Amino acid sequence: MSRKKTAVLLAEFLGTALLTLVVLAVSKSSIGIPYFVAIGGGLAIAAGTLMFADVSGAHFNPAITIGMWTVRRTNTAVSLVYVAAQLLGGAAGYFLFTYLVNQTWHNSGHFEGRVLVAEATGAFILSLGWAVKTYNRLESGKAAAVVGIAFVLGVLVASAGAGGLINPAVALGARSWVWGTYVLGPILGSVIGFNLYSLLFAPTSTLLGSSAAAAKKSSSRTKKK
Repeated sequence: MSRKKTAVLLAEFLGTALLTLVVLAVSKSSIGIPYFVAIGGGLAIAAGTLMFADVSGAHFNPAITIGMWTVRRTNTAVSLVYVAAQLLGGAAGYFLFTYLVNQTWHNSGHFEGRVLVAEATGAFILSLGWAVKTYNRLESGKAAAVVGIAFVLGVLVASAGAGGLINPAVALGARSWVWGTYVLGPILGSVIGFNLYSLLFAPTSTLLGSSAAAAKKSSSRTKKK
């Protein structure tokens, strides 16, 4: 495996592990209220973006990767590898945290429609911030701020009806891996957010179809000359 590919995988692994570790550290402490979890996670996202955005794009979230895949901002093979690295990062964050606190947890939770909607809504907010970053090609500092703030807002909203994880990899690390809520919810919210932004708000020049059409038109004009 090349150095570049290794760096990409490690960036997604480390970024997701960092986010999971921070969320666990705050949520399991005496100050584990949604405001502090949201702020701590937002800072982790911002820091990870500054460190790894130029390496892997700094997704750190399977829901974000899948959302980007649905709007053709990443291909299938890359998306699968990213999701695998992120899930491993979430698991690593859990094992490191439980080692540090000398305590373990069992996976818990069951399906609730309210939790599904809450997680989907939070992820929808996060995905809109991500779509702004992606379609407007924000520089690393602005991207970190936008994504970090969107994460804080998404967690605060989601925590009204759920755990406010909005990330399947973090849900794995937090031992809240429930397919119908903490996995499906964030994915649905992200897919809706990315596609809505792409359809209505993205600059026309950044849309893949428009770019291809423009290139084809330019090529046609060149041939005529």
